[in-house]
Amino acid sequence: MNNNSYILDQQFKNQQCSGKGMKAYIDMEVAHKRMKRRILLDKVMRRLFSFTIVFALLVLGLLLYQVVSQSLGWLDIQFLTSRLSISAEKAGIKGVIIGSILLMVVVAPVTLFLGVGTAVYMEEYSKKGALQSLINMNISNLSGVPSVIFGLLGLTVFGRLFQLGSSVLAGGLTLSLLVLPIIVVSSQEALRSVPNFLREASYALGATKWTTVWKIVLPTALPGIMTGAILSLSRAIGETAPLVVLGIPTLILRTPSNIMDDFTSLPIQIYYWTLDTVLTKEYANLAAATIVVLLVLLFIMNSVAIVIRNKFQTRY
Repeated sequence: MNNNSYILDQQFKNQQCSGKGMKAYIDMEVAHKRMKRRILLDKVMRRLFSFTIVFALLVLGLLLYQVVSQSLGWLDIQFLTSRLSISAEKAGIKGVIIGSILLMVVVAPVTLFLGVGTAVYMEEYSKKGALQSLINMNISNLSGVPSVIFGLLGLTVFGRLFQLGSSVLAGGLTLSLLVLPIIVVSSQEALRSVPNFLREASYALGATKWTTVWKIVLPTALPGIMTGAILSLSRAIGETAPLVVLGIPTLILRTPSNIMDDFTSLPIQIYYWTLDTVLTKEYANLAAATIVVLLVLLFIMNSVAIVIRNKFQTRY
């Protein structure tokens, strides 16, 4: 590339006697200067972005190290199998773990059924027009609504109107409303990515609209749908503000056995133990151990969803 540029420069210098050659030579000089600026800008931005990645990894590593180091000596079988207690040495999170699992048992089917169903109707059955655009815009805007607002909605509708109180069902339905826009938008994008020739081939073979959606469109879009499910469930299991507004208690000695029982969740327990650190320093260790458990539970959920997504992505 350098030899070619040198040859071109020599040719333009030989043609300086003509106006056309002089103009071409000037244009080449300007192009060289612009190219040098772009190369310099590229190097600067590459180093800047590399620095941001390294900085983010360092912060993440520091946080993980602090949490894991504080949890050492506290995260054991006794901590995982014991009930909550006002004594830090005797406290455990057995009921908290079961409450979080029951919460996801409610959130997962509700969000998948309503979210995917809404996306299928909007993309496959509803007519394109101003009304559909307005609905899509409102669904997207719901993703930016503060989670406290969903907590107030859940308290008003599920807690008081339906008399569900602070049960697992009330908390699960509240969190479902919170993460529903995420899975609706991601499912819509996944359905839009399905090639139209698959639908046309199905119709050509005599399949009905619903058969095409059920047998062709949904299996093909399943990897994208599972991505949205991973994001929504990950946010739901880590939310605290809606459950605090809903009135979820922090100290329950009885382990919940069904979705109508009162419960507490891992984020709620972390939040209150962190607040009580001012009174009892050992609560900081309990909070750190609970954070590790929450991270492991989140990792397991994401791993299962990723395996399912990759399986269908390979198949289709």
